[in-house]
Amino acid sequence: MTRATYVLIHGAGDVGWYWHRVDAELRARGHDVVVMDLPVDDDSAGLSDYADVVVEAIGNRSNLIVVAQSFGGYIAPIVCDRRPAKLLVLVAGMVPSPGESAEEMFANTNYKQQAQKDPSTRAVFYHDVPSRLATEALARGRDQSGTPGKEPWPLAAWPDVPTRYLLCRNDRFFPPQWVRRVVRDRLHMTPDEIESGHCPALSRPRELAERLESYRAAYTSTNEASGSTRTSSQDPRATAPSPGSPRAPRVESRG
Repeated sequence: MTRATYVLIHGAGDVGWYWHRVDAELRARGHDVVVMDLPVDDDSAGLSDYADVVVEAIGNRSNLIVVAQSFGGYIAPIVCDRRPAKLLVLVAGMVPSPGESAEEMFANTNYKQQAQKDPSTRAVFYHDVPSRLATEALARGRDQSGTPGKEPWPLAAWPDVPTRYLLCRNDRFFPPQWVRRVVRDRLHMTPDEIESGHCPALSRPRELAERLESYRAAYTSTNEASGSTRTSSQDPRATAPSPGSPRAPRVESRG
């Protein structure tokens, strides 16, 4: 087995601890894992600064598989543009388009959160997470600065790296029907799905690690067989969205 380096990027208002259960699963399988705390509570930090933190954490490691949760989808492609990566995986991730801020993405894709009986952070994000872990996640959460959510995504196109998307079927924050449409329109693929809420790294860490490993194995097998740098014929480059009218929610909570 080729040893991979999994680079795990958390979402808005969160910390690297979010990945700790998946980290353990991947290390048990013999891989290196890179986890970092993004500067989410720093109003002076923009998207490039977030990517700087990831790139610095990677150091001189190679054989990278970059995995991003939620708002991490705005950061991971920038990292892949700076450092060679074997694979990019979005887990309930946002899918930016060139020049589009995260707030604009919500508006341009007609995002609308489903009505919730209980709109609390615990109920929306951690409803299927073990109670003790949900409590700790809430305690570790940080206030998310509005700065990166307003900044235009800086890349001219999606990076030239094989991309996979894992949709969370029981997600109360990113409605599955919205995610399927966004992934189809922007990444030109059908997402894979996991029976989880928005935070599978806490609710289903082993299953998530197994999914990541299956993506790695498929990439390795295809690359060795054909010499290709892609896992499919689908074009993973982002396309410009159509303008939308709904007001964009701020990227200030977990996500």
